[in-house]
Amino acid sequence: MNAALPDVSLTDIAPSLSPLAWVGMQGIDLPITVAEPGCRRELHARADVQVDLPAPHVKGIHMSRLYRLLDTLGQGEALSPTGLCHLLQDMIASHQDCDSRCARLRLNFALLVRRPALVTQGLSGWKSYPVRLDASLINGVFRCRVQVTAGYSSTCPCSAALSRQIIKQGFLKAFDRQSPVEPADVAAWLHQHATLATPHSQRSEAQVTVDVPSDADTLGLLALIDRIEQAVGTPVQTAVKRADEQAFAALNGQNLMFVEDAARRIEAALSGYASPCVHVRHLESLHPHDAVAWAAPVPEGVSA
Repeated sequence: MNAALPDVSLTDIAPSLSPLAWVGMQGIDLPITVAEPGCRRELHARADVQVDLPAPHVKGIHMSRLYRLLDTLGQGEALSPTGLCHLLQDMIASHQDCDSRCARLRLNFALLVRRPALVTQGLSGWKSYPVRLDASLINGVFRCRVQVTAGYSSTCPCSAALSRQIIKQGFLKAFDRQSPVEPADVAAWLHQHATLATPHSQRSEAQVTVDVPSDADTLGLLALIDRIEQAVGTPVQTAVKRADEQAFAALNGQNLMFVEDAARRIEAALSGYASPCVHVRHLESLHPHDAVAWAAPVPEGVSA
């Protein structure tokens, strides 16, 4: 059907004879399937895909070939390192006439997971975890790397200490001349004055990036998210009743953390993962700016 149609990518010579590192497309809408233990989701993703163009005289690549190959990801088979590697191999093979030797793919999507309430039986809600997947096949070396973002609450240890001091001073002033101090009086005072000062806390987020083994059956997203949430101890909640809100307040009180503490906790929880990178951000309620920390250097070519 296209026999009589011109193809300048084949017939024209590049105006400047130089190779190009990557050529392709960004922002392609695509349905994907993610399968994790007890969780299989059909999701919407945005895909970026490119191959290298080492031949200096070749005017351009064949983007339609990449698009059609990428479309196979939307045919219901769950994402896996093996499947991604095969896709990248096919993309390179489709550009033999361009001397391509490398291919890469980035997927951005959100994993929806149903999370139970802390206390109330039968109560749960949906929680969204942004995910970025980077797969590359460069000169025969395959790499699959995933980044997940998990939200949590952080209560400032310094603010908590300052608040406790104010409450202590208030208590001593109220009971300085009372001896003995009756427990019922103390309880009544606390009921009314225990919030003379409250420590500040804020919604926070952790971005964790790790390598996925090439022979893994799944991407391991849920296991990684669970590690992060268990490490910080205060993951943000979905559906709550008063009992759940009280339990969440108790968790915050027992898990005071600076941004440095959060980064170190998460890093310590990632044993067994290859090339972990941790970036945490506390969206300060005291300041108009954020507090941030990295537990490992940002890998070359990976933006924070």
